[in-house]
Amino acid sequence: MGKKGGFRDIERKTHGYKPVEERTQDFFEFLVPLSKEEMENQGARCMDCGTPFCHPSCPLHNIMPDFNDHVYRNRWDEAYHSLSSTNNFSEFTGRICPAPCESGCVLGLIKDPVAIRNIELSIIEHAYKMGWVKPKPPKSRSGKKVAVVGSGPSGLGAADQINKAGHMVVVFERSDEVGGLLRYGIPDFKLGKEVIDRRIDVLQKEGIEFRTSANIGFDIPATSLLTDYDAVVLAGGSTIPRDLPIPGRSLKGIHYAMEFLIQSNRRVAGKDVPKDTEILATGKDVLVIGGGDTGSDCVGTSIRQKARSVTQIELLPKPPEGRTDQTPWPIHPGPRMLSTSSSQEEGCDRDWSIMSKQFVDDGSGAVAGVDFVRLDWQGNKFTEIEGSAGHLKAQLIFLAMGFLHPQHEGMLDQLGVEKDDRGNVKTDDLYRTSVEKVFAAGDMRRGQSLVVWAISEGRECAREVDKFLRAGVTRLVSKKKTYSVTD
Repeated sequence: MGKKGGFRDIERKTHGYKPVEERTQDFFEFLVPLSKEEMENQGARCMDCGTPFCHPSCPLHNIMPDFNDHVYRNRWDEAYHSLSSTNNFSEFTGRICPAPCESGCVLGLIKDPVAIRNIELSIIEHAYKMGWVKPKPPKSRSGKKVAVVGSGPSGLGAADQINKAGHMVVVFERSDEVGGLLRYGIPDFKLGKEVIDRRIDVLQKEGIEFRTSANIGFDIPATSLLTDYDAVVLAGGSTIPRDLPIPGRSLKGIHYAMEFLIQSNRRVAGKDVPKDTEILATGKDVLVIGGGDTGSDCVGTSIRQKARSVTQIELLPKPPEGRTDQTPWPIHPGPRMLSTSSSQEEGCDRDWSIMSKQFVDDGSGAVAGVDFVRLDWQGNKFTEIEGSAGHLKAQLIFLAMGFLHPQHEGMLDQLGVEKDDRGNVKTDDLYRTSVEKVFAAGDMRRGQSLVVWAISEGRECAREVDKFLRAGVTRLVSKKKTYSVTD
């Protein structure tokens, strides 16, 4: 795989970014891709390692050595076919996946790993440019009809695979546009919405029907899905945010992160935002509580809205800058190793081991900041450091501490599906819920996770739905006997 000895001669090079002072003036994507020839050079770094740990490190089990080698040898069409055989939406993962595959790259043991994510994005964008990504409707239909609730990465992954298997698919989305988290949860500067529209157009031409502004359990009775469809896939995501119930929580100016991001994305899309609910960071000191991707998106969005200052704090201690005994290769370290996002690089003060004690009133019922105390962490336990109390000034505070579970009210309560101890939809190993012919996938089932895991869950769930729908259906006919999949 790759060029013999290429990893010794060629250094890792990745897509660049526009300068901070330029890219923060708008909400457009700011990636500066490498040239086709430069990407072929990067593909040459794949080292024929024998046991490619990149492959199992990816939830989608992408075949990285194959498409790396194809790119190196200028076989971009074959690279696209290899990539698309395991990943339905590499234009999404190529932009926003944290690349656990690169954490498992064997080359990463001794040098910088292969730039797999950038190669992946280059492949799919080249495929669109060459016209290789085109609708391919199934040649025959089974006569079965499946409802998919939720049009985020998991729902889209399930819908795409179920449709490819020959079943009719209707996707229900409670928002006014398709995409779920991809549409309104991720800022345009990370994922331009034309990228979503481009893929949705292909899916529609392949026969998938999308119904927007359809809130199952409210606009449409959830039980009607059981009578109108042969199978139902619940892929609505994990949408209930974790709160911070400390004194002063009811003050004006304290919002869940997703409220801010959804509103900003709608504004960027040219949609109306009611003035009485408007959330703008312009001219304000912004505090983001929570150090993950959602918090980082609040940072980048606030900077583009011309906040006066942006500070991001985290309850946990500052992670180490490299791998430790707790994050040995090839484990993807995730938040257990220090990383700095492109948004944080744009101008954000970060601090760790801080516990918020109370939100402070400015005297008019609006927030003026938060009182805090520093923590001393010993293992998984902490103590408050005596004399470390402080105050952070902020007129706008975003709670970005993750999500608890999917919304129970409405669809889940009406269906009566069993839930696990965390409040997620409980399924067996075949993605089946406690209700006959109802399946679940993605964050709604596994809890808050990565987009690449959501797509993987959607694909795996689709396979089980297909097997369920085809059980007992005549498939093979001989002169002597008719066989079915249950024989």
